[in-house]
Amino acid sequence: MIRIGVDVGGTFTDLILVDELTNKIHVHKVPSTIEDQSIGVINGIQELCKNADVPVTDVDYVLHGTTVATNIIIERDGAAVGMLTTKNYRDILHIARHKKAENFSIQQDLPWQADPLVLRRNRIPITEKLAAPDGHVKVPMNEEEVREAVQRLKESKVDVVVVSFLFSFLNDVHEQRAKEIVKELWPEVQCFTSSEIAPQMREYERFSTAAMNAYVAPRVSRYLDHLVSALDNAGLQGELHIMQSSGGMATSDMATEKPVTLLKSGPSGAVLATAWCGELEGVPNLISVDIGGTSADISVIPNNTPKIINPRDAEANGYPVLVPMIDVEVIGAGGGSIAYIDAGGAFRVGPRSAGANPGPACYGRGGESPCVTDANVILGRLDPEQFLGGDLQLHPELSYKAVEETLCRQLGMSVEEAALGILKIINNHMALCIRAKSVSKGIDPREYALFAAGGAGPLHSVELAETIGCNLVIVPAYPGISAATGLLVGDIKYDFIKSHINRIDKINDEAIQSINSDLEELSNTAYAQLIKDGVKPEDILIERIAECRYAGQGFELRASIPEGLLTEQSMAIISQRFHEAHEEEYGHHFPENVVELITLRIVATGKTPSLNMPKLEIGDRINPNEALMYERETVFEVDGEIKRFPTPRYDRSKLLAHDLIMGPAIIVQRDSTTSVPPHWQATVSENGTLFVASKVVQGGAAESVEKLFTKVR
Repeated sequence: MIRIGVDVGGTFTDLILVDELTNKIHVHKVPSTIEDQSIGVINGIQELCKNADVPVTDVDYVLHGTTVATNIIIERDGAAVGMLTTKNYRDILHIARHKKAENFSIQQDLPWQADPLVLRRNRIPITEKLAAPDGHVKVPMNEEEVREAVQRLKESKVDVVVVSFLFSFLNDVHEQRAKEIVKELWPEVQCFTSSEIAPQMREYERFSTAAMNAYVAPRVSRYLDHLVSALDNAGLQGELHIMQSSGGMATSDMATEKPVTLLKSGPSGAVLATAWCGELEGVPNLISVDIGGTSADISVIPNNTPKIINPRDAEANGYPVLVPMIDVEVIGAGGGSIAYIDAGGAFRVGPRSAGANPGPACYGRGGESPCVTDANVILGRLDPEQFLGGDLQLHPELSYKAVEETLCRQLGMSVEEAALGILKIINNHMALCIRAKSVSKGIDPREYALFAAGGAGPLHSVELAETIGCNLVIVPAYPGISAATGLLVGDIKYDFIKSHINRIDKINDEAIQSINSDLEELSNTAYAQLIKDGVKPEDILIERIAECRYAGQGFELRASIPEGLLTEQSMAIISQRFHEAHEEEYGHHFPENVVELITLRIVATGKTPSLNMPKLEIGDRINPNEALMYERETVFEVDGEIKRFPTPRYDRSKLLAHDLIMGPAIIVQRDSTTSVPPHWQATVSENGTLFVASKVVQGGAAESVEKLFTKVR
């Protein structure tokens, strides 16, 4: 079987091809084509197959991480959405929950008001009403009003229609009938219902999620249709799977039906790669730092298990969305981040990026702004002739010119001081984000290893580790394409949910029987979908989850449901597991408080082949001459002083297991460059992973490996 992982970033599109018959791995990077991501994807696949001497027609799977949905939200250029909603509730999307990012500011823009997903004139009220707690019809839907609303929306030239009625998570009869009328009068328009997208309580979040799904749907559909067509034209017969925000893969058809699940498709791959590599190497606790050309994606991963963000925090560019998302923070810190002096005279870096075109000044494509990549070139940490394996020749003189003219004259610094300043600022941005994701949540980053991912990750991670107090940096075999690697270790995964609101202390046999019935229905639906996707029955895993809260709380936490038919005993176990989840999340729990069951969730996983890394031969060498390329002066800051060191370059492809590299050193490979500063050393595992730690071991390389790992294993 031949599989290709393709991740599209803001600057580069990363690709990895695995031939499972020969156990060979090939990697490639091409510039992203922002105007149409599919162009870069197709070009990259064709070039990668050519480099690997594999016919495109032999590829069985293309696994894709995309930022199409994310970019729509960031750029605010989604579809014109029309909404049918319950009379007197058309302004839910505007009112929201009166929450502000800055509680005491009267000048901030609230995205749901400044840039509503659905304009008020396109939110049309319909006479209908369902009632809690069972969703019975209180006021029948006025079908004539629905027909008139559809006509108005057609005249308004909206692109897509969403139907969001009150209490539809309990009973979707009105939403489904309204959708039937929409499709009857306007067959060509896309139409979604909130009960299909997010059948959960909380009308504002459900309405917002449904509106977000509609907002991104047309462009996502066009992109995926175009990509499927382009793959067909290229002769590729394999299946296309898309990474979701939850860290699970979906077929292209399922992704088209529910595109709101793709909002964090891009960052999820590197998180999966981090968890997989940590498990492979026996390092359970990691902080993933995926630094690309445009952004840095940061995630804390305890016990090799990516965290799913709490529903109260799930959002996309300020808009709440009720879909499972891996807990990953995206900040504007990458190789293309622009350094500048602001109006107040402060030295800043990012979040603006030079992107792929024109890119940093050293690319020689017309960019004049100094970027993080330019700083690394000036300091000698990136060799111009080695960038992307020599495919992209860098121009150091343009980096010097950009930094000198833009920064040095105003700051009164030398070029090298300004370049080090750029790196310090960008590293501190990332350090603050890491502390917010760890220290503020009771996690000590000193007990975690830092996982260096992305093309720029290994260049920055050691100095970043020093800043936050990490003891160990892990650099995977192919760091520059980590997000693409993560696609190859991700399983097909879907979530199916149903609201079921009950106090566990007062639950009766009838309610338990109803829960059992709903769980069986959800499980059967999930199982059927995975079978439809071609997953073998023995590879299907069904996880049952109860989302619970203490009575009066605003949001839920997940508690796993025991196997088999539920009984009163089972409900008590669910309650206990919720207490444990609350303790883990918040550091305390209340065993005397009433626990409420709110939502039943089925997480259906279709297991797919994982990635087998070829084992390296044992080298057990120190600074091996066989891997030495040449030596070049490189600038590092040591004890507050800027110093130049004659620094050897090592070819990573020639390093063997248990080799030891003493810093300062630069380890070069096609997809990335690893910086090993003075007072640090790097060792190589049998899987080709680099472990970079302080020079505390003076023994042989094999011995040092064990000692370096002790603190994190």
